Amino acid sequence: MSARERILDAAAGVMRRQGIAATTTREIAREAGCSEALLYKNFTDKQELFVAVLKERAPRLNSPDSLVGTRTVRENVETFVEWLLMFYVESFPIAASIFGSPSLLEAHRRSVDRIGAGPEYPALLVQNYLEAEVAEGRVDRDTDTRALSRALTGAALFEAFQAVYAGRTSVEDPAGTARSIVAALGTGIPRG
Repeated sequence: MSARERILDAAAGVMRRQGIAATTTREIAREAGCSEALLYKNFTDKQELFVAVLKERAPRLNSPDSLVGTRTVRENVETFVEWLLMFYVESFPIAASIFGSPSLLEAHRRSVDRIGAGPEYPALLVQNYLEAEVAEGRVDRDTDTRALSRALTGAALFEAFQAVYAGRTSVEDPAGTARSIVAALGTGIPRG
């Protein structure tokens, strides 16, 4: 593993535990087993390092594209909501802490805007999945896929926030929580 990779892993760990504001380059270097000089050889400043962590070490969300036309739409949406719960719980500690630094937030915003992966990305994945199922005839054409996708992702984000706030590393019973969310919002999600 390269020094850069070790530094990114260490920074992600420290940031998750302590938040961005409390994270120092000294702690990152110590956890990575390197000097601060080596850290600055790989990253011009702390902000560049943090943006790299957000871009390269933030949890990735699986695309539901492979689910189109398989199982039932309801089961697929439940699966994706369960993925959302895990994604948000893992990413929340780092993502929330960037709001404490306006310059870091702006740098992160520019970075994710370039690749189309801002905060709307999870909702767009759900919306694209639902629209593909509309095209397959498995979801009613009158379904407001935009509103439904945002309601599903918003509910998952809320549950993840509650878990992180309570000091948990996961949502209690993620599959059951996903089923409950989908059932509550399921008017546009067919049972079959």
